[in-house]
Amino acid sequence: MAVASVEQEGEEIVLVMEKIGRILEEAKASNATHIRKLKDLSAIKSNSTHIFFSAFSKTLTPLFSHSQRRLASAERIVRFVSAFATTPPNLCDPLFLQQFVRFLLGATTAANNTARFRACQLISEIIVRLPDDTEVSNDLWDEVIDCFKLRIADKVPMIRACVIRALSRFANDAENSDILELFIQSLPREQNADVRKTILLCLPPSNATSQAIIDRTLDISESVRKAAYFVLASKFPLQSLSIKLRTIILRRGLADRSTAVVEQCLALIKDEWLMKSCSGDPIVLLRYLDVETYELVGESVMEALLHAGLGNIQKNGSLTQFNLLTRNDNEERCNSHIPLIEPEIALYWRVVCKHLHTKAEAKGSDAAMKTGTEAAVYAAEASDTNDLLERVLPETVDEYVEFVKAHIAAGPNCRFTSRQLLLLGEMIDFSDTSNRKAAGAFIQELLEMPPEHELDDDGNEVVIGDGINLGGDKQWADAVSRLAKKVYAASGEFEEVFLGVIEKLARPCRERTANFVQWMHCLSVTSLILENTNSFRWMLGMSIEPAELLLSLLLPGAKHIHVDIQRAAIRCLGLFGLLEKKPSEELTKQLLVSFVKEFSPTSAMAGKALIDLSMWHGPHEISKAITPDFASELQEAMPSDPIKFVNPNEEMGNDLLDLLLAGLERWKRTKVSEVDEDESVQAVLGEGFAKILLLSDKYPTIPASSHPLLLEKLMGLYFCSEITELRRLKQCLFVFFEHYSSLSVNHKKCLSRAFIPTMRSMWPGIDGNPAGSPVMVSNMRKRAVQASRFMLQMLQTPLYTKETEQIDETCSSSPSDGVDDIENGSDEFENGDEGLAIRIVVEAISFPVKKTAAEKAYLVAICKLIPMLRFRLSEQGPIKLMRRLLNRVMEFVSSERELVKELKRVAERLQTADKHQEQDLHSDQANLILGRLQLELNLNEYECTDIPTPVAPRSTRPTCRRRKVRDEESSSEDETSPESVVPNNPITMSTRSQRASKTAAMNKIANRPVMKIVESGEEEEEEEEEDVSELTSEDHSDESSD
Repeated sequence: MAVASVEQEGEEIVLVMEKIGRILEEAKASNATHIRKLKDLSAIKSNSTHIFFSAFSKTLTPLFSHSQRRLASAERIVRFVSAFATTPPNLCDPLFLQQFVRFLLGATTAANNTARFRACQLISEIIVRLPDDTEVSNDLWDEVIDCFKLRIADKVPMIRACVIRALSRFANDAENSDILELFIQSLPREQNADVRKTILLCLPPSNATSQAIIDRTLDISESVRKAAYFVLASKFPLQSLSIKLRTIILRRGLADRSTAVVEQCLALIKDEWLMKSCSGDPIVLLRYLDVETYELVGESVMEALLHAGLGNIQKNGSLTQFNLLTRNDNEERCNSHIPLIEPEIALYWRVVCKHLHTKAEAKGSDAAMKTGTEAAVYAAEASDTNDLLERVLPETVDEYVEFVKAHIAAGPNCRFTSRQLLLLGEMIDFSDTSNRKAAGAFIQELLEMPPEHELDDDGNEVVIGDGINLGGDKQWADAVSRLAKKVYAASGEFEEVFLGVIEKLARPCRERTANFVQWMHCLSVTSLILENTNSFRWMLGMSIEPAELLLSLLLPGAKHIHVDIQRAAIRCLGLFGLLEKKPSEELTKQLLVSFVKEFSPTSAMAGKALIDLSMWHGPHEISKAITPDFASELQEAMPSDPIKFVNPNEEMGNDLLDLLLAGLERWKRTKVSEVDEDESVQAVLGEGFAKILLLSDKYPTIPASSHPLLLEKLMGLYFCSEITELRRLKQCLFVFFEHYSSLSVNHKKCLSRAFIPTMRSMWPGIDGNPAGSPVMVSNMRKRAVQASRFMLQMLQTPLYTKETEQIDETCSSSPSDGVDDIENGSDEFENGDEGLAIRIVVEAISFPVKKTAAEKAYLVAICKLIPMLRFRLSEQGPIKLMRRLLNRVMEFVSSERELVKELKRVAERLQTADKHQEQDLHSDQANLILGRLQLELNLNEYECTDIPTPVAPRSTRPTCRRRKVRDEESSSEDETSPESVVPNNPITMSTRSQRASKTAAMNKIANRPVMKIVESGEEEEEEEEEDVSELTSEDHSDESSD
């Protein structure tokens, strides 16, 4: 009976499977039939409850096969099945849901990728579709969560995406906070862009996730960046983000290289932040961005809104229609009837007026280029735009001047607004004489306005601001100069007005009666005109001429006792020298004297001026001032710790670079934290040397031998542990190294020449380099190894297109036809891996036999780079030279077994690459190669020998003697020559079986015409018992003993 019931139940299961199969076949054809088929499947389930799950699971088995992967029909079945499991009739049966989910959990660990994917996909669809009030046991969800936490590291990206969608349903629960942490940790490590996008879309809004989402705005994938802005727009209201995060989002989004990402960011601004949070008012949006701190962000946002037609220009009226500031200190700051406007309003109208002015000019140009009706249309648009601009701006120049004066008089709190109003003056028409006169008087007041200052704790006067620009602020000085250029547009008029003010301000300075504030004021106005004039010819014949300005103001200022005055005067000297046809001797000597001083800000400013002048006029022009007598004066002017100039043996041929390099070495001993980055001599000289190397072709007077030394110093700076505090220099050098080696072949030659000196200078314990504690030595060695790999990566970076057209970079290029081509061959190996390999080998074998621990570690470190180098088949000369020298290198590092193995592989590759192995490399040819690399090596000590291969280890048991085979025809020669014929370089003998060895011996005997066999009975017996046979060559010694 039991057997019959089992068979009957099996038949019922088969019938139910057929019914379910027909439903699934119809469901996979179209989504339109799903609603009807869900009812049919539910009816089958209600009629056969006890066997339904077994039949249902068996019917779904083909879905998990490989053949069903990525098919649209399979995706329809997945949607249909997940919908069936989550429909209300089935939700009332928690047993079926639990059985089905556990059945799928078993498939999530399958070895087949498709099975795992379909299982995770079905579970994910079920979890997403389940209503919130569904009653499911906690044990089941715990099993799902634990399983999916492991699957989030699956090797298949689609599985990871499904797992993330499923886990996102539990990420908001406080009990499952580890899921959110897992998402945040997985996001930066995820390699697949689609999975990263899925994580972003599944992250809930919170303080913990906001930073992770904003970081993805810099993702390499366009779709991920776009998704990040979509999530920020849909889940994070404007008020929930800090001001810093808002500005970061807008700055990155509006400057993105992808148009789609920019449009998504603009949609965030318009649809969410502007319309929903700011009621469509752009000024309210600017208030959320703190435009006084993030001016450029506010300006870019307003420009984007204006180009999108959302500026509300007509609605907001004109600039002067706004009420007084609603601040508590308004009465103290407002001394007149003129209303003061907020910073956001000032920025708004400045950008609006600039937009209207640009638009009117563009329409006017279009009208001038067109004819007929089209020209009339453009002219009308330009006229309307100009009318709107005139309505926005103050009606008269006097009104504008009074408006700006009121904000200036309000104090530092309105400084930002005042600067925006000054920039607004560029859109005003000053062609009328009366307007220009009123504006000119206003500019005179701005120039003659003394800088703000206060007393420090010691009672000394201190200027507020940077101390070198007008008003203590670079942006304020630029705004004043731009307005002055607009007012004084005629040739020479700008210089005339400024020199008149300088002549007035310089009187007490020339008479030596000026105080600190007067000196700083005069020098700030002087720097402003030197920055904005094009030539000294516009300054000739004025109230104070350039020569008088230099001798009576700038040079005395550089020698002043106050350090801030020195710094401001040195900056003016640098600007003055850029306008000269040739730098004057007095100016150059003063900059050099200021550079060798001990105070860092003064030295940094002088170093910056010297770098600028050397790049503008050429280093040789500056070096002319360094005469022997003046060099001795510099030594006398130095402090107690004088600058040590470069090694006399390393002649650079340029006194200025000698001085700058010596100064760099001296300032390396100064802690970076003690000075600001802008006042750091290391940062100034590092950027300057990088510019000189990038533009080395433009400075033929700088000898090529100095380039590797400069590169060595820059590499040392880049890998210095203290450079992390000099972020600007770090970024500058990163960009420099990224492009330097790819710009020119000469740059690669320079990099190859600088490799060994750089490693020597960075490795602790050699060449007098300090060592320190074991931890310090370890860190220094790690940095040196990192630098070596970095330089190798630079050397192997391909040249840009212009250079690669002339260089063969592939190993499949046609090799030389003979060794004779080496002498007349190309010198491409100088800038390639071959040249670096020879330099490393020569460096390694130049060390003595007895070496210190630091020297041994250094040799091992540089020799580990040899296996990473690539040899081109066209460079046969360097290949032969490497084969000749590599044997000695292996002897030096014989204690490093892994390295020796790598070097043997290199030797094998070199042997394969040598197309003329029968021809030796002559000493003259080798010396020619070494001469091109500027290396010296006595090749007589290193004979051309093959790379030895170590003998296989012999057994410790005594070896038996066996029969000796000797050629009868050579017996006479053997008797006179008793020496062994075993080669000097032993080779490894592979072991063979007894039968194979006997066969080889018999074949050898058969091929000889006459043989004489020397037998020994005992030896024969021992030979038959020997398992491993080995052929030897001891005939000569046996013959001689006979």
